[in-house]
Amino acid sequence: MLIREIQVKNVITKSNLPICDYSVNPYTGCEHACKYCYACFMKRFTGHEENWGEFVDVKFWQPIKNAKKFEGKEFFIGSVTDPYQPSEEKYGRTRALLEQLKDSGASISVATKSDLILRDLELIRSFPNAQVSWSVNTLDESFKSDMDNAVSIERRLAAMKTFHDAGVRTACFVSPIFPEITDVKAIIEKSKDKCHSIWLENLNLRGTFKPTVLGYVERMRPELLPLYKDIYSYGNDAYWRALDAELREYVERLGLEYVVNEDTISRPIDLPPVVVNYFYHSKIKKSARKEGAD
Repeated sequence: MLIREIQVKNVITKSNLPICDYSVNPYTGCEHACKYCYACFMKRFTGHEENWGEFVDVKFWQPIKNAKKFEGKEFFIGSVTDPYQPSEEKYGRTRALLEQLKDSGASISVATKSDLILRDLELIRSFPNAQVSWSVNTLDESFKSDMDNAVSIERRLAAMKTFHDAGVRTACFVSPIFPEITDVKAIIEKSKDKCHSIWLENLNLRGTFKPTVLGYVERMRPELLPLYKDIYSYGNDAYWRALDAELREYVERLGLEYVVNEDTISRPIDLPPVVVNYFYHSKIKKSARKEGAD
């Protein structure tokens, strides 16, 4: 793992994502090395020859002046990197950002696969409408380890519950859903008492990681290769339409609400969790391509 410290002009990027005004990535690159990570496009801006997941640039910036100017604005922390990857324990760049924005009146959403975020629970809960999401696309720890180097699923779910019970808005991001590998119903059942919303997103193989994922399926689950080729080589979306209908019926049987492409940030947190299907339009669009290039 190559880790280098870099100075950037500004860590805050005005965003065209539909969920925020600004996006912030205290690191470029990620030690979690997810095999399906769309953010691998960031290599185009870094000059790194290492494989994605083998380098991290730790960003240092001048302290944010006049944070009050961001009052009422929404920040998304971690659009192209995990802000609580292992380097955060040493460098604390995400915590530095939160401390600089504290009392600004800005709202924050944080996306992670880590439980290191527990360190900053009190700081995060001091922000209005703070939201934290954890990516969980399996309950099978072996498959998890094949796909990423992040902490175990059990540790993610435990962190989710701690934030949930502390009154912080939490989301279980079931993403990406691997056809016939991800047991979505089991994840919903496991997480529904630990979060305020459950987001569903299908596996997208438009990136350079497509051969990696298809190669994994061919080696480890060869019986599924025809299905994956049907979806990802021939563009057949019948699987997703069938899964959509199946999950809607299942969720409604549980007495929960099932919606499509809906922002749940304003939903009262004392209501039962809502399940949001993002199969057809990603919640977190693969944009903001200039982030991390400073």
